Amino acid sequence: MNQFSIQNISKSFDGIRAVDDFSFEWKEHSIVGLIGPNGAGKTTLFNIITGFLPADSGSFLFNGKNIFKLPPHQIVHDGLARTFQDLRLLRQITVEENLLLCRLEQVGENPWAAWMRGKRYDQNQQENRAKIKEILQFIGLWEKRNDLAEALSYGQQKLLSLGCCLVTEADYLLLDEPVSGVNPTMIEKILQLLQELASQGKRILLIEHNIGAVRSVCDWLVVMDEGKKIAEGLPGEVLQKEEIVEAYLD
Repeated sequence: MNQFSIQNISKSFDGIRAVDDFSFEWKEHSIVGLIGPNGAGKTTLFNIITGFLPADSGSFLFNGKNIFKLPPHQIVHDGLARTFQDLRLLRQITVEENLLLCRLEQVGENPWAAWMRGKRYDQNQQENRAKIKEILQFIGLWEKRNDLAEALSYGQQKLLSLGCCLVTEADYLLLDEPVSGVNPTMIEKILQLLQELASQGKRILLIEHNIGAVRSVCDWLVVMDEGKKIAEGLPGEVLQKEEIVEAYLD
């Protein structure tokens, strides 16, 4: 059975607690929203979970093992991928090439295998191309596959960032503000994709300030402030709490 259990994670910068004894047990929920004001510690928590930042204390059990101090590439191999607020795309290469770089277990990464170009290499290349086509069609960027990433609109770059997650075939996706800064039409498209992914069995944890988006797709909410978890529950219940509405959502 899949397991995602964060226990008592803390992280300080120059004596200031960015994440303060944070715990969370992911159970049956498909799309979990992580909300709170700017500076609450949400992205810092993402960075810790995905291996980009060491925590001072705590543990993270994922699929039966503690991956608390593993490097990012190993965490992706274990089935946990993420996006970033700043997208971190390679803008001077094509849309298709961005996805190809994120594909795991490429035979061509071995110089000898790439030079020999045997049957296994050819089969791996075909599998990679097929998966990339499938994902680009899913996110609606197949016709843009030969365009440079920098030529895409910001909303399309958001889609490409999501595609880079999907090409890893990770079961758990951590999305940092997936609909921030895009137009209403693109917001609707991205939210529909997230719902479709959830129906396929993907687990999604998203940071988002767009409360309308959070209401429409999340089946569980966690609220952070000053590094602490201050509320957790069903969206309809959490978002009705007066102190949360006044302090964080107005």
